[in-house]
Amino acid sequence: MKWENFTAGRVAAFKCAPGKKQGIFWDGKTPGLGLRVTATGAKFYIFETSLNGKTLRITIGDAATYTIAAAQSEAAVYKAQTNKGIDPRQVKADGLAAYQSKVEAIAAEAEAKQIQNKHETLTLGMVWPLYVESRRKRWSEWHIRDHENVARVGGVQKVRGNGLTEPGPLASLLDVRLSDLTGKHIGAWLAKEAETRPTQAALSFRLLSVFVNWCDSQSEYAGLVPAGACKSQQVRDEMPSKNAKEGDSLQREQLAPWFKAVRKMGNPVQSAYLQALLLTGARRRELGSLRWDDVDFQWLSMTIRDKVEGERTIPLTPFVAYLLAALPRRNEWVFSSPAAANGQLAEPTPGHKRALIAAGLPDLTLHGLRRSFGSLAEWTETPAGVVAWWRKSWGIN
Repeated sequence: MKWENFTAGRVAAFKCAPGKKQGIFWDGKTPGLGLRVTATGAKFYIFETSLNGKTLRITIGDAATYTIAAAQSEAAVYKAQTNKGIDPRQVKADGLAAYQSKVEAIAAEAEAKQIQNKHETLTLGMVWPLYVESRRKRWSEWHIRDHENVARVGGVQKVRGNGLTEPGPLASLLDVRLSDLTGKHIGAWLAKEAETRPTQAALSFRLLSVFVNWCDSQSEYAGLVPAGACKSQQVRDEMPSKNAKEGDSLQREQLAPWFKAVRKMGNPVQSAYLQALLLTGARRRELGSLRWDDVDFQWLSMTIRDKVEGERTIPLTPFVAYLLAALPRRNEWVFSSPAAANGQLAEPTPGHKRALIAAGLPDLTLHGLRRSFGSLAEWTETPAGVVAWWRKSWGIN
């Protein structure tokens, strides 16, 4: 071995001997400090000594980036450690572990801060549209419309009629942070909405409850809504009754004026739809999504896609067949509307309300027509077993 005090000139001049893969030159000033030179000309400072009867060698760094003074200083530290029986490699490993722990602690702190920011900023109104969009491909158009309607802000000019649209039931919760959707908060909201629109309040709560479950299944929203918020006692106490709305069906004496007013409606599609709704007992949306391909005029039957069994084929009475056959075939939908974006009859309720007023009848919902079908079956002395089966299979209160 040959020791020479390292200088910039000497370090630059050191070369690997011909035929050798590498050569090592030793610093005469710093014990254990060497310069390893490869056949390709690469140069690295190293430290070498003996520890516990074995040779220990550590690469300090590239001579292109390490100064001689820095390499000498690091080698001196290693020498002091080995003199005390300490392995510098273990010290370095411990240092890296400590550094890694520090990095992980910083990352954990940043993640905790991010979660805290979500708790402080994310509102129902911010996440609800993202939720609807993520489920759009899996939902029907009616289901999407439900979610959009219950969360509408309102205050825009009505497309039909005068005045502005009303806010949806969830509108008052849109600015509420997800972390503030406690059982107490939801219960208070439900109590207020149930006073004026119990059916819509119940629907909105069901949609909200499913939304909360979805949030818990998403890593970015999990845990933001307080656990059990939709199942709390405050919510159960305020849940609107599932009983049918009192008086929400036609009485026998009201049938004639109702049919007379509905058949005089200026919109033949709405007129046929309302009559078919009463005479088939179908749900409003099931009938509204009826396609021409679903109707068999030859064998007098029609297939309705319901939410109970997926689809059901029911008899097509001659009068209902007459009503449907008279309708214009503008597109795939039996109850079509050229004014609607999707070509379907959108909202028949306003027309029905006007017909009720013209007939001098009390207010009646479209679902009330469905209830009226069951009553009509009983009034016409249809066997009780048939009526009971029909009510059960169609889920009518």
